[in-house]
This record gives sequence, structure tokens and C-alpha cells, in this order.
Amino acid sequence: MPRLLAIILLGLALNVAQADTPLFSPQGYRIALYRSPTPVAVDGARTLDTQALQQLLGQSPRPVLIDVYRRPWVQGQFIDNEPHANLPGSLWLANTGDGDLDPTWQEYFTYHLRKATAGRADQPLVFYCRSDCWLSWNAVKRAAAMGYKHVYWYRDGLDAWETANLPLQAARPEPFP
Repeated sequence: MPRLLAIILLGLALNVAQADTPLFSPQGYRIALYRSPTPVAVDGARTLDTQALQQLLGQSPRPVLIDVYRRPWVQGQFIDNEPHANLPGSLWLANTGDGDLDPTWQEYFTYHLRKATAGRADQPLVFYCRSDCWLSWNAVKRAAAMGYKHVYWYRDGLDAWETANLPLQAARPEPFP
């Protein structure tokens, strides 16, 4: 019985600790529990499902697809700890969906967005991750705050694309400048 009581108390302590952990930064970015249910929309962007994304991909100018799934960064390099695939033609801007980006990751995000859009704020951008993933939600907010005008959120991301049996490509994060 004492062991069961200890387990229950530990569980309660963890729940209290999680309840005390803020979910959002003062700027409104999600900073904890990134893999949990997401809202249906995000300010500054239009939410897409797979069919809407396929239609958008057929338009001109073609949107830039941006995967923001995480990849471990150790001693100045990305660690290839597991295979990752993304939508064909995507840029993988790993780790740029975190809620608290330090200046070097913000610079990485900014550099690659400017490069991908040729500095044009009207270039359509589609951000994605996986379903129930706040990383792409954060990236959308960040791009909209930077002044990009046609920002889209593929909310269910890679999971929805795979479910639709659409093609994938092996992915590598964009180089850190």
C-alpha cells in the first residue's frame, strides 16, 4: 500500500508541476507540450487541409513549403538520429518552430525565408509539421509577424499527407548559415 500511495503522490506532483508550467510565452508563442491538440486556426494565416494544399500547389506563384519538425542540434551540427521525410520540394527549417527562439535560430529562420522568397513578402509560404504539433503554429505566427503576407498553415501536416498516400521525399535540414 505505501508504494501505491507513493506512485499516486508522484503522479499528483507531476500534474501540479505541469499545471504550473506556462504553455505560452508573453509574445503568444507556444513554449511547452508541443505535441498536443492544436486549435483549428492561427492568427495571420489561412489553415489548409490536404485538398486545399494540393490546389494551392497548382497555382502561380507556387508556395514555398516549409517543414519545421525538430532535429537534435549538438556541437554545431544536426544529428541524424532518425530518418525524416517531407513533402516534395520542401525546405526543412528544423527547430524554428520552438516558442523561444534564441537569436541564432531566429537568424537561421529569417535567412532561409528571405532566400526562399527572394526577399518578397508576398510569396506564399506553407508551414507544416505533424498533426497535433504546435511547432508549425509558432512558425506561422513568426512569419506573419515578420511581414509575410500570404502565410498558410497545413495543420495536420506530414501525417495528413501520408494518410492521403501522397509522395514523400527524404529530408535533410537546410544548412545552418
